[in-house]
Amino acid sequence: MSDFNFEAVLDNVQLETAIRVILKAVETTTNLREGLLETPQRAAKAWKHWAGGYAIEPKELLKYFEDGAESYNEMVLLRDIPFYSHCEHHLAPIIGRATIGYVPNGRIVGLSKLARVVDAYSRRLQVQERLTVQIADCINDALAPKGVAVQIRARHLCMESRGICQQGHTTTTQALRGVMFEDLRAREEFIELAKSDVPL
Repeated sequence: MSDFNFEAVLDNVQLETAIRVILKAVETTTNLREGLLETPQRAAKAWKHWAGGYAIEPKELLKYFEDGAESYNEMVLLRDIPFYSHCEHHLAPIIGRATIGYVPNGRIVGLSKLARVVDAYSRRLQVQERLTVQIADCINDALAPKGVAVQIRARHLCMESRGICQQGHTTTTQALRGVMFEDLRAREEFIELAKSDVPL
């Protein structure tokens, strides 16, 4: 019994109950039909993953190294990091790619850690503007670099599948810190390097 996690069970029960209520309201029925009987359990498991970012402290992911950064003073750029999030207004998916650039100031970080920061913040209920700022501020605070830039391109299914119902649009947001904001050449370099032909 030592491995029993009551909080995890309680979370599942709460999620499953909420999902069951939604399904009954959508189908206007008191009993779930056969095809939906296991949906509350499946959907609860999915939502525990989709909202798993609340259990992560992103700054703790950014273990940095000083060895290797001593004389490096150019931009480090990781482009087209895929992410999946959910809009906090409609709970609809946000599908996108993030590009992160930073100019080290004696500290560098494992590249996979940048992708993990994107994942941690995206697996929360979000708006794209906040997501962009959170990633930039996290990297800026943890690494104290000369500059940080984050660009996000995303599709919002709340716009594509409801309301105006138009597909093919992407929304781009940017957050710039330090020399990426203050130095026009650094900003232009980031924007040029961040250009991507990878479809969303």
